[in-house]
Amino acid sequence: MQSRRLFIGKVATGLAGTLASSNVLGANDRIRLGIIGPGDRGTQILREALGCRNTELVGAADIYTHRLEDVKKLAPEVKTYLDYRHLLEDKSIDAVLIATPQHLHCEHFTAALEAGKHVYQEKTMAFTVDHAKRMRAAYQKAHRVVQIGHQSCSSGQVTDATSFLNTGYVGKVTAIHAHMYRNTPHGKPQWSRPVHPDMTPESVLWKSFLGEAPAREFDANRYVNWRFFWDYSGGNVYENMCHQLSFWYKVMGLKIPRSVNMTGGIYLWKDGREVPDTMNVSMEHEEEILFTWDSGYGNNELGVSEDVLGTDGTIAKSQQIRYLPQKVNRRDGNEMMGTTKTAPSAHMQNFLDCVRDGKEPNCPFDVGFRVSIACRMAVESYRQQRSMRWDPVKEEIV
Repeated sequence: MQSRRLFIGKVATGLAGTLASSNVLGANDRIRLGIIGPGDRGTQILREALGCRNTELVGAADIYTHRLEDVKKLAPEVKTYLDYRHLLEDKSIDAVLIATPQHLHCEHFTAALEAGKHVYQEKTMAFTVDHAKRMRAAYQKAHRVVQIGHQSCSSGQVTDATSFLNTGYVGKVTAIHAHMYRNTPHGKPQWSRPVHPDMTPESVLWKSFLGEAPAREFDANRYVNWRFFWDYSGGNVYENMCHQLSFWYKVMGLKIPRSVNMTGGIYLWKDGREVPDTMNVSMEHEEEILFTWDSGYGNNELGVSEDVLGTDGTIAKSQQIRYLPQKVNRRDGNEMMGTTKTAPSAHMQNFLDCVRDGKEPNCPFDVGFRVSIACRMAVESYRQQRSMRWDPVKEEIV
């Protein structure tokens, strides 16, 4: 039983490093890219990719015709598709960037791997536990490079945090406390996007958008503001908590939480959204660490930060990262500031480098898997109004 748990906890780690030589490009080879979902976020990561050396956009797929017109402004010669499956048929494409709504990640991820492509998958990697398992099976079979889009995993702060922990000066860590707060002007709700006149059944492939979600009549608001609705989104847990989890899951190797509890509500934006705008999540880990995260969209004073609380010191991470001694146990300890720089487009460059050399990327599949399960546990707790537990043997939320 223990060996099974170890396998689950380290699922597929290192597979990218054992890629067959035929799947690895040369150090100077040009990487031909495709993108599925060149919307706002997709265009951002596409710009990063095209800003890296020896890259070329070959194909772009989206279910909204206007976005295909926009992507041609970045790459006039690109082939465009309303059906992503036709893009994947192009054998000249080496790697695919996926930046679609969260409920579609599994469909696009598994299809891209089955087509032999390397994959940069935007966060949160998997929408449900079932999706995570299906994505894992595809990943283990494909032996391709997969980078999950938690950019902080390529930050110089990873090196600094690891260094602080390795000194032993933090002591026994029992808690991690994270914040994520934003504010917007009155009348401008967080995430809200306008419904444009051309968002019609003629210009949006509605059935393709729905995927495995429940069938319903065309609704332009649900299409453009999909982050508001549980059928397609995990709300701010999937948008931002995932990032703050991924950094410490990578650095500290934390496993899937034993139990998760989430409370909160829609306290501010009464605009038809289903996902909360104010929330608190508490995650109990078997490493005897309580990871808490609270977030809201009505005040930005606390900003975005994480504090790793140990008996002998604290690692405080925000825009900078530093170590602060607990004088009660390290009377002569000194504060230390992280100094490792982060290169521009570091996460995307790391992905492309790994496509070329076959090494494991900075945010490998296993980190994305663990983060996805933790996030789904939080959402289920909120929606069911009870604590959720993880069964590591059955790999189920109970």
